[in-house]
Amino acid sequence: MNTNRQVAERQKELLFPSVATYYKEPICLVKGDGARLWDIEGNEYLDFFGGILTVSLGHAEKRITEAVVSQVKSLVHVSTLYPMREQVALAERLVQISPIKGKQKAFFTNSGTEADETALVIAKVYTKTTEVIALRHSYSGRTLVAMANTAHARYRALPTQVPGTVHAHAPYCYRCPFGSTYPVCGVRCAEDIEELVSTCTTGRPAAFFAEPILGVGGFITPPPEYFQVAVGIVRKHGGLFICDEVQTGFGRTGQVWNGIEHYGVEPDIVAYAKGMANGYPIGATLAKAEIADAFTAGTISTFGGNPVSATAAHATLGVMSEERIPERAARLGAFFRKRLEELKEKHPLIGDVRGMGLMQAIELVRDRKTKEPAPGEAADFMEAAKKHKLLVGKGGLYNNVIRIAPPMLVDEAEIDRACDVIDRALAEVR
Repeated sequence: MNTNRQVAERQKELLFPSVATYYKEPICLVKGDGARLWDIEGNEYLDFFGGILTVSLGHAEKRITEAVVSQVKSLVHVSTLYPMREQVALAERLVQISPIKGKQKAFFTNSGTEADETALVIAKVYTKTTEVIALRHSYSGRTLVAMANTAHARYRALPTQVPGTVHAHAPYCYRCPFGSTYPVCGVRCAEDIEELVSTCTTGRPAAFFAEPILGVGGFITPPPEYFQVAVGIVRKHGGLFICDEVQTGFGRTGQVWNGIEHYGVEPDIVAYAKGMANGYPIGATLAKAEIADAFTAGTISTFGGNPVSATAAHATLGVMSEERIPERAARLGAFFRKRLEELKEKHPLIGDVRGMGLMQAIELVRDRKTKEPAPGEAADFMEAAKKHKLLVGKGGLYNNVIRIAPPMLVDEAEIDRACDVIDRALAEVR
């Protein structure tokens, strides 16, 4: 197999049909370097989605690669039945940058789904109740519990199998669920959680579970006071706050290490994954020590925090610290955002630009007044961008949001190049 088409056809024969791919003619990527990727036919692309915000620094980042190669030559796997220095060292680093104050403990898994599910389980164990408040437009993963939390029909393969989750209105200001505008609305989407608790739960939820920016939902970015109000209501009723930093963590949103720090709210539990190891599979759940200590039942994650992934994550966080990634993401994100706002002025197809740092999105609409979603145009845009050798992401409930999140060691020239392609691709969409 030496062409994109041959690999795609063989994959279609052998894998579940749920394993969907981008583009009418999918591409098989075989090599990466920084923000660049090459397919099996030798075509070069600029990667501005980073494996869904997972390649946080860049493909084949040399400092991380060297650390991983050294570890692989020494030890690949034992299990959590033995203490692992690599896992302990990573836990120490995570505690230092976590938005949780005071003593905390970690549990390592393989993915964001597992990190989210661990957070949900421990919250229910600690509070001795099982009801959870999640958000509409949210995504938590592919297991039964995660699907129950997820509020996108196309990602829910079955009717809710794990009862107890109710969904609050998302802080989707561009499409306010109450038909208002911010700040006139008074953050009604957050205040409505009071009635949700009173009408759709027993009155004592275990937790409020939310992403600082809703990733799969289309980079929905809440207003500044949203979490103060929402978390305050849930805590008044005895619930914990689980913060899902799977996409927003590790400086991605700029200035701070965690997305929730922009909102001035301390979580009780945090879930991490994706960008933590620059592409190596790992997830982590951090919790206040008294909450973690309530989880006394036996549990194990066979590959969670294994020596190779833990080493990759530790090295990734080290490079992030050296490169001052939060500050870098803020500076480059502002530069990027300015270019996107200029494109909005030029192209009526862009209804909204939103996000923080190097996590930006443009929502495509057919009419700015009616805000009619433009999913077909979004698909056409993706094809046009690919033709001009730029890879970006797509999402949102209506499949009309272009998600853009480059590796965070990207430079201004690469951002300029990407924006030029976005401009060209938008002009080509009909």
